Amino acid sequence: MATAFVFPGQGSQAVGMGKELADALPQAREVFEEIDEALQFNLSRLMWEGPENELMLTENAQPALMAVSVAAARTIQKSGFDIAAKLAFVAGHSLGEYSALTVAGSLTLADCARLLRHRGQAMQRAVPVGEGAMAALLGAEVGLAQEIAKAAAGDGVCEVANDNGGGQVVISGSRAAVERAIDIAKERGVKRALPLPVSAPFHCALMQPAADAMAAVLESAKIVAPCVPLVANVTAGSVDEADEIRGLLVEQVTKMVRWRESVLFMRDEGVDKLVEVGSGKVLAGLAKRIDRDIATLSIGSPRDIDDFFNSL
Repeated sequence: MATAFVFPGQGSQAVGMGKELADALPQAREVFEEIDEALQFNLSRLMWEGPENELMLTENAQPALMAVSVAAARTIQKSGFDIAAKLAFVAGHSLGEYSALTVAGSLTLADCARLLRHRGQAMQRAVPVGEGAMAALLGAEVGLAQEIAKAAAGDGVCEVANDNGGGQVVISGSRAAVERAIDIAKERGVKRALPLPVSAPFHCALMQPAADAMAAVLESAKIVAPCVPLVANVTAGSVDEADEIRGLLVEQVTKMVRWRESVLFMRDEGVDKLVEVGSGKVLAGLAKRIDRDIATLSIGSPRDIDDFFNSL
């Protein structure tokens, strides 16, 4: 069996996430303390006590989700699991790519937290609130979604942001264009087309100011080769060279998250077990919709860590 660790993206956050890990496991608690210190902000208190609307802010949600993922992964590593020897790949959905790179040793924890704070702020600033939108097309494959987005764009922007697999595709762009796309999708027989409660239109051309901001920040960031190859969102292929990773992290801000293809790539490379590390079980659910034969496990609590070791 070949195993890959995968790390969730925005949308998996919830007040209370990671608290069980911090209360029960010193290794996990150290991760949250290190991130609080790096950000000069009590992110862990916000994660565990709320308020929810503040946690949901992109600049907070992104490092918070990374914190839970790395806390769980670091506990697993310090309990004797050698990820370099035992994993075929790491991958993350959008911001989860930063979690994956940190667990694989490509980024330090403190640098990752600061980069994600910058990323969240830059993405929020890129488009004035209310001018952008995202929508989920359920029951649509990516080719149809791209046709719908192109037909809806007009003089605005409408693009496929996430190809999540299992007939779940997300589009992103100018509010009016996305609203047109929802109407066109219904006319084209898409099962459901619904707007998403997000604060900005992620993973489309409107995010170019955020990509430029991240290019400037990432230029001076220390990135080294990961100990496990990363399956990148932008290419849906593996990468293990530091400068290439740096460039892909910039491209990722405006480009489609090719998650379905990433899971299929890992499967075709021999991976038959995906372990979702962090908050929620979104990626495990998507994997099952992409290929039912892939075994999945989600790790977000001390009990989940026990179950993981029992499954080895």
